[in-house]
Parts: sequence; C-alpha cells; structure tokens
Amino acid sequence: MNSLVTTPSKSQRTRLDENICVHIFTASAAMVGVCLTVTGIIRVVIATHKSDMLAEDLLAVNAMLYLASCLLSYWALRTRSVIRNYRLERMADVIFLVALTLTAVSAAYITWAMSLH
Repeated sequence: MNSLVTTPSKSQRTRLDENICVHIFTASAAMVGVCLTVTGIIRVVIATHKSDMLAEDLLAVNAMLYLASCLLSYWALRTRSVIRNYRLERMADVIFLVALTLTAVSAAYITWAMSLH
C-alpha cells in the first residue's frame, strides 16, 4: 500500500521546477504580445472616441510585469545553481500571478469604460 504513495526524488523535483519555468516563460512571452495588441486596439478606440483611458497605462505596466516574469524564468532556466533556480522561479511565479491579476483588472476596466461611452 505504501508503494503507491511515493515522494518525488530531487531530480524529479528539479525537472518539475524546470517544467514550470518553461510554462511561465512561454506564457509570459505570449502575454507581452497580448498586452501590446490590446494597447494598439485601445489606441484606435481612443482615437475614435476622442477620450483617453487608464487602460492603456494599466496594460503598459502589465506588459512590463509579464516581461519581468519572462526574463526571470529564462534566467532560472539558464542557471546551473539549484538554489538560484528555485529563487528565480519563485520570483517569476509571483510576478506572473500579479500580472495575471492585473490582466483581469484591466479587462474589467476596459469593459466598464467601453460600456460607458
């Protein structure tokens, strides 16, 4: 019965951490592109409605957070130190979650701002 429940070995945990880093890296890079695309769309909307929106600034900050997360996860993938890898991955993870939350806030703001016009 105990043989069914095994704890992962150190090499398995390292591979799992690297796998998470790869996912953070690719998702962050993709989200930078999403933020840039939406910023371009908002510029078109601002030009047609003749109004400025806070959403553009939110998305710029959002893109920078995703970029920071992307760079940290890339650095974590390239480092040879397990301790440094762990720390960089955790920082990338936290920044990615903050950026993801800001994405939801930005989406809500854009939706409400567009509905008011």
